[in-house]
Amino acid sequence: MLSPVQISIMSNRMDSVCREMTNTMLLTARSSVLGVARDFSVSIVTSDDEVLAAAEGFPIHVWGSNLQTASMRKNHPEFKEGDAYLHNDPYDGNSHAADHTVLVPVFYEGEHFFTTAVKAHQADTGNSLPTTYMAQAADVYHEGSLIFPAVKVQEDYKDNEDIIRMCKRRIRIPDQWYGDYLAAIGAARIGERSLKKFVEKYGKETVRSFIKEWLDYSERRCIDAIKKLPKGRLEANQSHDPIEPWVPEGIPVNVKIDIDPDEATVTVDLRDNIDCIDAGLNLTEATSTMAAAHGVLACLGNDLPTNSGIMRRINIQLRTNCVVGIPKFPHSCSVATTNLTDIIVNVTQSSFAELGEGEGYAHGNYCNSAAAGVASGNDWRRGGEAYINQMFLMGGGGPASSETDGMHYLFIPVTAGLMYRDSVEVDEQRFPILVRKMGLMEDSCGHGRRRGGQGTEVIMGPRKDPIHILHVCNGLESAPIGVRGGTGSRLGQNIRIDKEGKEHPYPAVMVCDLEEGELLRARDQGGGGYGPPAEREPERVLRDVENYVVSEETARSVYGVAIKGSRLDDNLAIDLEETEKLRSKMSV
Repeated sequence: MLSPVQISIMSNRMDSVCREMTNTMLLTARSSVLGVARDFSVSIVTSDDEVLAAAEGFPIHVWGSNLQTASMRKNHPEFKEGDAYLHNDPYDGNSHAADHTVLVPVFYEGEHFFTTAVKAHQADTGNSLPTTYMAQAADVYHEGSLIFPAVKVQEDYKDNEDIIRMCKRRIRIPDQWYGDYLAAIGAARIGERSLKKFVEKYGKETVRSFIKEWLDYSERRCIDAIKKLPKGRLEANQSHDPIEPWVPEGIPVNVKIDIDPDEATVTVDLRDNIDCIDAGLNLTEATSTMAAAHGVLACLGNDLPTNSGIMRRINIQLRTNCVVGIPKFPHSCSVATTNLTDIIVNVTQSSFAELGEGEGYAHGNYCNSAAAGVASGNDWRRGGEAYINQMFLMGGGGPASSETDGMHYLFIPVTAGLMYRDSVEVDEQRFPILVRKMGLMEDSCGHGRRRGGQGTEVIMGPRKDPIHILHVCNGLESAPIGVRGGTGSRLGQNIRIDKEGKEHPYPAVMVCDLEEGELLRARDQGGGGYGPPAEREPERVLRDVENYVVSEETARSVYGVAIKGSRLDDNLAIDLEETEKLRSKMSV
């Protein structure tokens, strides 16, 4: 057996390799979606298809990389050193077609030890419309994206030029895609080089022992966390907003959870849901599984290792041909990483709050607003050159827990707060857009003893030539909920403002063409609150008023805290006597 110190050193080295790969992507990717917003994840997978390390990878990305390496081995049983594989097949382990994943098997002295995985959300993948989130897609053919089911893209460290030409011919901005491809290949090869040195330093037997002991230790940590939970069976549901004409009644999502601390297992059953629909919102096996697991893991504590060891104690039950299960070909899964996955994360983590005080979370923002749409057009500043960009200008408030307020920039639950917001300055330099406003909205969060994070408002438009924006949204008719007496947040909103200043609301599936002088206002949501607002410390409420998180009116009517003085005179203070009276009335 290895000593705890040696296991700690070796596991931290695995995370360091992941960070080397991450930095390579950040420094070399060409598109804004990767090099600015960081919509990518890296991981290290064992030769037995178990996730070993992921550092700061998104849960929705990395927990499926083991399914992709299994696909690589199944389709290429004779894979060898120097190979690399391109995998974006949503029917065989991937998240959705827009996530191009580069897989590089790592050998040492002829033995396969690891596979490095770099999953990167592309700005364009050849869809029939210029977007990577195509809710309109009746099936994969209508979607139109190029699908690569673990296709060999390199042999003997050299590109398969046929595959490269296919992508360049079909993808709208080929040089941008190719730059991102080179970044992903480079990152995966950086990981390969470092892992070879790792095996060389410690020796093959020690590395084999480390892999087993690290995963076993992680499983024991998960067992300990589950044993602390009360035993219980939880059921909850929430519906996605209606989307005309595909699902005019919305998409109901039912989640059943069995917590068995005696056996140290948590089972999440997603089988009692509708069949796949003729639209692009169907989930994949990876995203269904990992959304449910994410919701559970969030409630088990934030210090569990990120590897397959902890997944041994979490059972996710899916069925084939289910909208939140295993998709049946050719149903489209274009939007498989966001809308319904966010609902599953929220419903799962909020269900745990029913177990008692201190458990679970409220809901986080799930309004993937138009400020996260895919913008395309021609740039007059560059001689009419075409562009396409997945924007990430929105914010989105995080959920409150029993101990902490929600973070102000979550984006959406599946990103776990790890995605970066676009730089306004960088986006305006790269693309012919003008951002008129970006700011956190007062009174947008759910209230409670601990409140949710704030929502964000973005107002933007074209500088000159028209901009085409495609997007699919949720949260325009439903808002994140609070738990244990906490309140929900405000609804999201997408509004086109014409040249005369008249406002035109947009539906959930949005195809928005903006001309010069027109604007788009996108508002996402704050997170839900946890616990009764009247239990929030008055000093925290005062600070929220000072920082424009909540208004003085909300402080008084919702929190029972009276504020005196003014912001202009910088002398805001708690009116203790009036506060006592207000809270006395609330407690009756």
